[in-house]
Amino acid sequence: MENVLIIGTGCAGLTAALYTARANLSPLVLAGAAPGGLLTTTSIVENFPGFPDGIDGTEFVMRMQKQAEKFGARITYDTVEKVELSQRPFRVTGGDGIIETKAIIVATGASHRHLGLESERVLERKGVTYCATCDGALPMFRNKPLVVVGGGDSALEEASYLTRFGSRVYVIHRRDALRGSKIMQERALKNPKIEFVWNSVVTNVLDVKQERVTGVALKDVKTGQARTLECAGVFIAIGHAPNTRLFGGQLKMDPDGYLICQQGTATNVPGVFGAGDCVDRTYRQAITAAGSGCAAAIDCERYLASLES
Repeated sequence: MENVLIIGTGCAGLTAALYTARANLSPLVLAGAAPGGLLTTTSIVENFPGFPDGIDGTEFVMRMQKQAEKFGARITYDTVEKVELSQRPFRVTGGDGIIETKAIIVATGASHRHLGLESERVLERKGVTYCATCDGALPMFRNKPLVVVGGGDSALEEASYLTRFGSRVYVIHRRDALRGSKIMQERALKNPKIEFVWNSVVTNVLDVKQERVTGVALKDVKTGQARTLECAGVFIAIGHAPNTRLFGGQLKMDPDGYLICQQGTATNVPGVFGAGDCVDRTYRQAITAAGSGCAAAIDCERYLASLES
C-alpha cells in the first residue's frame, strides 16, 4: 500500500515528489513513456530563477529527479493503463501490475499539438519549438526572420513576444481571419514587425539536410500555390492537449480536458490532486508547474494526516 502515488515526472510531478518525500511519505512516482514532460524538449531553460547561465531542459529535469530521490522518492518508468478512483484504496494498473494507494497526485502535463510533419520532428530543438517564452531569446533566433504557426491567442501572444528578438515575425494561418481575442488581434495587426500569411499551411520545414531551420514550404489552401519563406525558427502554436484521457468519467474536467480543481489542488475525488499543465491552461511555465506541484504535495500531506486523526 502506497501513501501517495504521483503520476508524471515534469516540474510539477518532481516537485510534488520532493515535498512528499521530505514529509516522509515515501512517494512512488510513475514516469510513464515520456519522463520529464515538455521541458525535455526545450533546448535551454533561461527563465527559471537560480540559473543565470541557463540550463539544458533534460539536465534540469534530471537534477530535480535526483533531488527528489535523495529524500526518498522512488521513480519507476511504468506507464499507467487504468485508474480506479471509485474505491478506497485507489487502484492504478500499469505494465508492472496493480498499485494500491491512499492518495494520488495527477501531474500528467499536456502535449503540444503538432503539425504532423516528419521534418518538424527531425528539426525539433534545432529551430522548431513550441514555446516562445522558453526559447525565443536564444541566440539562434536573434535578429532573424521567424515564423509562428497558428491563429489563436497563443499564436498572437507568441508572435508579439518574438518581435523583441526576431527581425520579422511571420504568422502563418490557414484561414483569412484570426481566431484570437479582439485585443490580441488588434495588438498583433498594429505591430509593424508582424506580417500575416493568410490561407496558408506549412507543408515542410527546411532544411533537414543542414540540420537546422532555414525556412518553410507553404501552400495556399485556396489557390494551391506553393512557395517558400526563409526563416531561422518555427514556433508552432496550434494549441495544447492535456494528458487526462485516462481520468475521463472520474475526474471533473473542462470541455478541453483540463482538470478542474477547487480549494487549492483538490479534484472532485477526495484524495486525488491535480498539478501542472494538466490543470493550468494559462501560464504553462516550468516555475508555475513547480509551484503547483508544491501546493499539491502540501494538500496531499494534509489530506493523509486527516485520515489518521
